[in-house]
Amino acid sequence: MADLSHFMINDKWPAKDPGVLQLYSFPTPNGVKVSIALEEMGIPYEAHTVTLSDADVKSPEFLSLNPNNKIPAIIDPNGPDGAPVTLFESGAILLYLAEKSGKLHGSNATEKAQISQWLMFQMGGLGPMFGQLGFFYKFAGSQWEDKRPQQRYIDEAKRLLGVLDGVLEGKTWIAGDYSIADIAIAPWLRALDFYEAKEVVGFADHKNAAAYLERFLERPAVAKGLLIPPREPS
Repeated sequence: MADLSHFMINDKWPAKDPGVLQLYSFPTPNGVKVSIALEEMGIPYEAHTVTLSDADVKSPEFLSLNPNNKIPAIIDPNGPDGAPVTLFESGAILLYLAEKSGKLHGSNATEKAQISQWLMFQMGGLGPMFGQLGFFYKFAGSQWEDKRPQQRYIDEAKRLLGVLDGVLEGKTWIAGDYSIADIAIAPWLRALDFYEAKEVVGFADHKNAAAYLERFLERPAVAKGLLIPPREPS
């Protein structure tokens, strides 16, 4: 069995089964990408709830794994070179898990490139812009008298939805078969509910994107992964 005792994060979130992949996360759009992927791929893992409070994400233990103090992060005790591997950044973790499992990343180089392209679309566009939309539409930024920042992110969210909706015309999934790109994208579409922003960005008018999200949420592994880890530490 792997020995993870030398990892500082184990002091705050001890591994019950150090022989399986350790996930340190919270059920945000970025966090559930990894739990969903692990469920879809059938990789054994243990989930630890890392809340978004400074006491968790800015703790020395968590910073030892991710100096950027953002969830999710993992330790894989069974790394490809025979030693444990640590990773942060949800997109990097998805790519790693796809390579490890041989699943959800296409069957040839062209498919892998297309899937990676749409994964980067989410990482560089959909996620950051929707996150800003949430800040300026629902949270602290919504109180600002100057509404230009809010309108900027409403407009950009609409634009990105339009891109996605157009590409999904006649497709079930974004890049051929179901893949890590879909696991990255769909949770951010779901986040529009949490931000109470579906109406302002005209989500219902984007029929392809709306149907795509429904298909995603119908998957059993998705339904399970959306609740992992629980919001309250066990």
